[in-house]
Amino acid sequence: MTLAPPDVSPDDLDHWCRRWLSAGVAEPLFTAGHLSRVYGLRLTDGREVVVKVRTDQPRLAGCADVQAALWAARLPCPRPLVGPVPLGAYAAGAETHLPGGDLLGPVDGAAERYAELLARFVALAPTPEAVRPLAPNPPWTAWGREPSGGLWPRPDDRAADLNAHPGPAWLDEVGDRVVRRLREATGPEVVGHSDWEAQNLRWHGDRPVVHDWDSAACAPEAVLVGMAASVWPCGAVPRAATVAESWAFLTAYQQAAGRRFSAAEVEVSWAAGLWVYAFNTKKASLDGHPWLDPEEAAERLALAGA
Repeated sequence: MTLAPPDVSPDDLDHWCRRWLSAGVAEPLFTAGHLSRVYGLRLTDGREVVVKVRTDQPRLAGCADVQAALWAARLPCPRPLVGPVPLGAYAAGAETHLPGGDLLGPVDGAAERYAELLARFVALAPTPEAVRPLAPNPPWTAWGREPSGGLWPRPDDRAADLNAHPGPAWLDEVGDRVVRRLREATGPEVVGHSDWEAQNLRWHGDRPVVHDWDSAACAPEAVLVGMAASVWPCGAVPRAATVAESWAFLTAYQQAAGRRFSAAEVEVSWAAGLWVYAFNTKKASLDGHPWLDPEEAAERLALAGA
């Protein structure tokens, strides 16, 4: 069962805006949401803002710190205004409204543009010690075994125990092999983005805007790059990256970052990308939907040295 995003009444939203933004709601502009509920609002003082309401988690404060630091460093993103602070049983934050923009799908040169932007993100990001804790990272980055001993972490968008749904056997084997490879990953952690999907960005011509900040995370650089390399087209098209598109992303990132990954880092990148791919496939299998096929999984496993 898919979990519904938080919902609040118009009165509660208006009261929250009056308290934290010093102006009430004059006009709703839009409402959207998946894991969070997102309200676009025009306030009584004429400002247009976006209020994001989500289940409270301590890590959200660290995510807000990352957004504020990167906005100050001139990474293109909405300016954070307040939060996270309570809104009823939830946590809410507000940022400036940056409307418009287009999704960028897997056209020629797209992998390079996404990779270059992620390299800029990582280069400008504060150190992990300079922000409030970002742990625990989102479930799709959680490849340590569950306390119960299960392989798959509990998803945050549905009420399901993935370990209670065995199979397909090849997918569980892929998950197990990738976890063992990722446990060997070493290197300092950096601040980056763990959900670098097309649907979380918009493009105004050549100018991107990063809109999703709840997915800020700390991990070794090769891990963050590998996850992005496998999912960057998602939302613009109903699929993840092909192996060739992942290769293009990994190559472009290293060029933009000005350094070449070691052979071990390249393997870790492929392992991290395969993990998020496999996790999404495990969730999709509950609904009978295909996502990753065994042949591509085998190719990615070989590239991961797993």
